[in-house]
Amino acid sequence: MEENENAMAAAAPAPEQTGYTADKITVLEGLEAVRKRPSMYIGDTGIRGLHHLVYETVDNSIDEALAGYASQVQVTIHQDNSISVQDDGRGIPVDMHKDLGIPAVEVVMTVLHAGGKFDHNSYKVSGGLHGVGVSCVNALSDWMEVEVHRDGMAHDIRFERGVTVRQLRTLHAVNDRGTKVTFHPDAEIFQETTVYVWNTLAKRLRELAFLNRGVRISLTDEREEELRTETFYYEGGISEFVMMLNEHKGVVHPEVIYMHKEKDGIDVEVAMQYNEAFQVEIYSYANNINTFEGGTHMTGFQTALTRTINNYAKGANLLKGDKPMTSSDTQEGLTAIVSVKVPDPQFEGQTKT
Repeated sequence: MEENENAMAAAAPAPEQTGYTADKITVLEGLEAVRKRPSMYIGDTGIRGLHHLVYETVDNSIDEALAGYASQVQVTIHQDNSISVQDDGRGIPVDMHKDLGIPAVEVVMTVLHAGGKFDHNSYKVSGGLHGVGVSCVNALSDWMEVEVHRDGMAHDIRFERGVTVRQLRTLHAVNDRGTKVTFHPDAEIFQETTVYVWNTLAKRLRELAFLNRGVRISLTDEREEELRTETFYYEGGISEFVMMLNEHKGVVHPEVIYMHKEKDGIDVEVAMQYNEAFQVEIYSYANNINTFEGGTHMTGFQTALTRTINNYAKGANLLKGDKPMTSSDTQEGLTAIVSVKVPDPQFEGQTKT
């Protein structure tokens, strides 16, 4: 035994032989880490990751709408496949950050995990909090320009691959407010394609309009000879979402059942309607994110639905032999949307889609 241990000790190289010393420790500054390992932040560098850049940017505008400061979001695909996302929110702050000594808009765009979403006084609820953030969009774009209309003045700043190349400047007086972010995906990162797909963007923007009742979201494509524009606006919110999903199905009851309640800072919306089919379509969302793996909000809905129907059936003597219905019984032919808005959601083992 002692001989084996001595042999192992002799075989193991001395520390100085491995070459693993302090100068081998690499420190990535700023957004270099995002460019070094982009898939860690956006899932992949294919077409899915490409569109994820738009979703992250739109999230900021939707968060302004959730906070009650914005009502319109405009997404434009330009001829060179650059993207603009513009809202009528408060505008990203342009005053100097007290700790970093640079304008707040530059902090938001160049520092990971920086923004107003971590301060509940600025954003009570945020859809982008668990996402990678607009700074990663900046890092993975060969250029980005941000124009802010705030306090009666227009300001702009420019970045290239996450680095500030034109400092914040004041342009001219304005009578509106909001933020416009324009970026072009970096072909060095997205080697498969940098071409955006209308249908892919339209599907997500339509979904966001359903989930955020009263917010007007438009998509414009300048790449074709004839300008293409579509606006998504649903005053009925997720009720209209269910109606769309059941559009070509025979419904059991004409009106969508809708419930909404806010308690302890948590906002819950449910819309549901039964149809004559056998399949079940239940989609759950937390802060506008599709929680396709479920969660406590989904489990709670399914449990409450089965319990409520059983209680009614028992009271009305509709159960045969007092045998309760199962969740399979109560969900057959059901189309439902469960949407919750939570201050600090936990997304375990799930990537935003």
